Amino acid sequence: MPPPRTRGTALRHQLAELRGPGVPARALDARALAALAANPGCRRRALLDGAGVDKTALAGALGAPSAFGQSQFALTRGNAFEARVKADGGAELLRLVHQRLDAGAEPPREAHVPDLTAVGPEGRAARTALALREATEARAWALLDHPMLALDVAGSPAFLEPDAVVVHPDGTWTVVEIKSFPMLDGSADPAKVGAAARQAAVYVLALEGVAARLGQDGTPAPRVRHRVLLVCPKDFSNLPAARAVDVRKQRAVTARQLTRLTRLQDIVDLLPEGASFSPELPREGLTAAVEAVPAAYAPECLAACELAFHCRSRARAQGAVTALGRSARAELGGLTTVDDVLAAAHGEAGDPDDPAVAALRRAALLRAEALGGHPRERPGPREAARADAREGAACH
Repeated sequence: MPPPRTRGTALRHQLAELRGPGVPARALDARALAALAANPGCRRRALLDGAGVDKTALAGALGAPSAFGQSQFALTRGNAFEARVKADGGAELLRLVHQRLDAGAEPPREAHVPDLTAVGPEGRAARTALALREATEARAWALLDHPMLALDVAGSPAFLEPDAVVVHPDGTWTVVEIKSFPMLDGSADPAKVGAAARQAAVYVLALEGVAARLGQDGTPAPRVRHRVLLVCPKDFSNLPAARAVDVRKQRAVTARQLTRLTRLQDIVDLLPEGASFSPELPREGLTAAVEAVPAAYAPECLAACELAFHCRSRARAQGAVTALGRSARAELGGLTTVDDVLAAAHGEAGDPDDPAVAALRRAALLRAEALGGHPRERPGPREAARADAREGAACH
């Protein structure tokens, strides 16, 4: 007789059924976890990532294939830049860490670069933990090149590989993110810096777990710094430039999102009986299963999620204001569709005391005055198109 199924094992069984028979779970990486933190209100992504669904294959089966991902040229350029930053035992990288984050410490004349090779991700994670312990006890500069960290995600370990982790002489640890986008005159694209900060925050969380385990033997747990080092090409050269980035906010958001992943059962319970995300299913059934899970689409999803094109088409078909961006959605309050917004602006619906409705009506009035008309006498879309056509014909 098989042992009784607990809530945790039952959930894992349900998630396996959602992936489809014989479909292995797709491992979560730091980019995926960072994308979750960027859109914490999206239940659809939380469930699909928590279940290990291959969203690229799912998007193709839905008829909305994704163009998400880095080009081979960008990967090659990034690898070449990272190799340059870490050359000579990471001398330049350690100089940047000392300059930007720990100028009061002794300059890093030389650093220990431990060998982190081991069999499998579990072995590499254990070797990384041992190297961090030894470097912390040595009280000297140390550079861990591509360490392996394990982070618990919904009861399963996710293995993460940051570009580098630096151990300071005082025993503190710093995450280093190396990116190939340029830093022009000391600043970089805010959107790309934000994405890098969210990714670094995932590594900080994983490192905090390692530090907590090292502190279980009675010794004080090492401190993980919440200011990470972002290294990018300087201007249009291949020379490295760096800036310190505080990731405390991103770390807190990521931690909350990971807590939500442990409550996937609440989302699974919303699905109809027999729902599955297997790409082998007919498109109609697959679409119904996907649409049964609420999404929170925003234009930023196009740079972070494989299902963005599918969710965008659905949002546009429903006239959802989320397709206009998060800032517009926040300004419109309880008006969730474009039809609601137009009706409120034209005085056909909405509470006049609602600040969003009042602002829309004021904007409609100002527009009508600028056009020399009255908002109640505005032409409809077809009439406006005909008028534009008549004016164009008259001009010719």
